Amino acid sequence: MVSIDEVARAAGVSSATVSRALSGRGHVSAATRTRVEEAAARMGYVVSSAASSLASGRMRSIGVMVPDLHRWFFSTVLTGISEELSRRGFDLMLYNVTDDDSVRAEIFGSYLRRRRVDGLIVVAMELSGAEISQLQQLDVPVITLGGANDQLPGLAIDDHAVARLATEHLLRLGHERIGRIGALESFDRDFHIPARREAGFREAMDTAQAAVDPTLCVPGDFTIEGGHQAAKRILGRSAAAPTALLAFSDEMAVGATLAARELGLRVPEDVSVIGIDGHDLGGLIGLTTVDQHPLDQGTLAAQRILAMCEEPGGDAGTDAAGGASEAAESSDELPYELVVRSSTAAPRPV
Repeated sequence: MVSIDEVARAAGVSSATVSRALSGRGHVSAATRTRVEEAAARMGYVVSSAASSLASGRMRSIGVMVPDLHRWFFSTVLTGISEELSRRGFDLMLYNVTDDDSVRAEIFGSYLRRRRVDGLIVVAMELSGAEISQLQQLDVPVITLGGANDQLPGLAIDDHAVARLATEHLLRLGHERIGRIGALESFDRDFHIPARREAGFREAMDTAQAAVDPTLCVPGDFTIEGGHQAAKRILGRSAAAPTALLAFSDEMAVGATLAARELGLRVPEDVSVIGIDGHDLGGLIGLTTVDQHPLDQGTLAAQRILAMCEEPGGDAGTDAAGGASEAAESSDELPYELVVRSSTAAPRPV
C-alpha cells in the first residue's frame, strides 16, 4: 500500500502539504495541488478516511433523513444531495424514517447519537419538540428541506403559492369547472404540504369567483395509479364533468392523463391536465406543471449543510442558551416555475 510519505517524495513536497492538498483543508497553491493529485493518482494512493477523521475531528459524512425511499421526489432530491457530496469528498449516510414509531424512536434516540456524521439534512419531515431537542443535542449542523421550522434553518418552496399558480394558469385559459386530485389525510402529516396546496387551489378559485365542486375533489396517494383511479372517479361523471384537472403531483397527473384517454377523452381538447413537481416523465408526455426543481433542491441543501460544517463552531442552529438562532427563524424559499406544455389549453366552446 502506498504511503503518504511516498506520495510526498514523488511530488517533491512535505507529507503535511500532501495532506492539505488532498483533504482540501489549508492553503496550497493550485500548481502544488495539481502536482500532488497527479502523483497520488499515478501511484494509486487513497486517503485513509479513518486517519483523516482522527486528524480533523470530521467524519466527512452527511446524514440525510427521509420519510420514504420509493417516491420519485425523494429519490431525485437524494440524487442531488449525493452528487454534490461526492464532488466535495463527503459520504452520504441515509436514515429512512418510516411510519413505524419504534424505528423512528430508535433513529433519533440511538443511531444519530453514534456521531457518525458531520451534519444532517431532514427532508420533508415534521419534527416533534422532543425530536428537535435530540437533534440540537448532537452538536452538528442540521437543516430542513421542504417545510418551515422555526427552530432549525431550512429550504422550502411555498406550496400555497405553487398550487395557486397552477390553478391560476387553468383559470386564465378560461376554465371554471376544475377538478382537483389532492392527497389522503395520511399524507398531510409532514409540514402539511397537501393542506398548503389545497389552500392555494381554493384561494385562486375564490379570487376568480369560481365555485369548487366537492364532487370533483378526490384524494390520491401521489402515485400514477392513485392519480389514475382518482381521475376516473372525477371524469367518469355522466354530467357536469370538469374541463380541467389539477393534480397535486406530476405522477398523479400522469395517471389522470392515462385515465382520460381510457375514457375516450382527449387531452387537452376535452380536459386539460396540470401537475406539480417537474417529473422527468412530464416532458415526454407534454405535461404542463409547476416545476419545483427537486434535483437542484438536493444540491442546494448539500451546499448549505457543507457551508455550515465549515463555519467555526458550526452547530445545529441554536445559540448558547439552547434557543433558536436568528438563522433558524425562517426557511429560505426555493424557486419554482410554471412550465406550459401541450396538456393544457382553453376549454372547447359550449
